[in-house]
Amino acid sequence: MVHSVSRRRERFVHLAEKRVIRTIKDLRLVGNLANRSNYEYEPEDVEKILKALDVEFRALKRRFEVGGGREMVDFKLR
Repeated sequence: MVHSVSRRRERFVHLAEKRVIRTIKDLRLVGNLANRSNYEYEPEDVEKILKALDVEFRALKRRFEVGGGREMVDFKLR
C-alpha cells in the first residue's frame, strides 16, 4: 500500500512541475501581448483576458481547497 502512495506522489510531483512550468511560460507569453509596439488592443480586450484568467485561477484554488467540480472558461475576444 505504501508503494502505491509513493508512486502516486511521484506522478503528482512530475506532472505538477511540468504543468506549472508550462503554465508560467504561457502566462508570460500572454503578458507579451501588452507590448503596444507590436499589438493593438482595447481596454475591453484586457478586461476579458484578465477576467477569464481570474475565473480559471479561482476555480483551480477551489478544486484544491474543497475538491470542487471542474469549471471551464470559454474565452473569445470576438
